[in-house]
Amino acid sequence: MPTIIQDGALVLFQGDSITDAGRSRENDAEMGRGYAMMTAAWFSALSPAKRVRFINRGISGNRAKDLVARWETDALALQPDWISILIGINDTWRRYDRNDPTSAQDYESAYRQVLTQTRERLKARLIICEPFLLPVPEDRVKWREDLDPKIDAARRLAREFDALYVALDGVFAAAATRREPSYWAADGVHPTPAGHALIAQAWLRAVAAMP
Repeated sequence: MPTIIQDGALVLFQGDSITDAGRSRENDAEMGRGYAMMTAAWFSALSPAKRVRFINRGISGNRAKDLVARWETDALALQPDWISILIGINDTWRRYDRNDPTSAQDYESAYRQVLTQTRERLKARLIICEPFLLPVPEDRVKWREDLDPKIDAARRLAREFDALYVALDGVFAAAATRREPSYWAADGVHPTPAGHALIAQAWLRAVAAMP
C-alpha cells in the first residue's frame, strides 16, 4: 500500500510525555519507548526504500503554550517535511492537579499559533493527533468536561489547516470495549505498550502506510 509520505522525508513528532516516552536528548536515533519509536520502526520496515527519517521532540509535561515557546528551535529550525502533533491532555490535567486551568479558547489559540507559523515558514504537511482520555481511575470521568472542548478545537484546527487527523479518543474508546481501559492506559492518560501500539497503528493508517 503506497504511503503518502514522500521519499527521503523528515518526519517530526511533537507533543508531551506520551510522545516523549523517555527519548534521548542527545541522540535522535533513540526515540523513546512509545508510539513515536513504534511508528518509525514499523514505517521503516514497511517502506524501507523510502529512506524516511524520524525525529522525536516531545517533552513531558508540555501544554500547547509550551509548544509555542519552543517552536522555533524544536520544529521550524529542523525543516521537517511532516509534523505530527499530539498535545492537550496536560492542558486539562493541570486544572485538576494544580488548579492551573487552560481554557479551550487559550488551547486553540496557542495551537493555531504553531500551525500558522508552520504554514508561513515551511511547506510541511501536518498531522494532528487527537488528545484522548480513558475513564480510569474514576476521577478521570470528570475530566471529560474539560477535555472534550479541546478535542473539538483540535478537529476545527485540522479542518482549517488541511491536516491529517488521527482520531485517538475514538480509537481508545473502541479499544476499551475489547479490554478494560487500564489495559490500554493504566492511569487513563499514559498508554501501556499496547496503547502505544494502538496509536502507532492509527498513525500509520492515516498516512496510508498500512491497511
